[in-house]
Amino acid sequence: MNKTEMAEKLAKKCDISQSKALDCVNAIFDTKGSKGIIAIELDAGRRVQIAGFGTFDTKRRAARKGRNPATGATITIAAKKYATFKAAKGLKDRVAD
Repeated sequence: MNKTEMAEKLAKKCDISQSKALDCVNAIFDTKGSKGIIAIELDAGRRVQIAGFGTFDTKRRAARKGRNPATGATITIAAKKYATFKAAKGLKDRVAD
């Protein structure tokens, strides 16, 4: 399912227009600029926890040594921050059935 399909289902379920539903989906999940609520919170270093669904968070990976597979030369892989998602028990149970 993509964002457009999600907006279609949201429009039907909530009896709103498809364009309004797409605006709602984008307001939550968009990653461009300062639009998406989840991305804004993660950028600020805050956790987004949705009860029964899961938690969006960020983690840091330290810099480390690695090898270039083509040449075998040792390289330094830069530290980075990345997004994570941990499914809540309710979502895990629902998918497991």
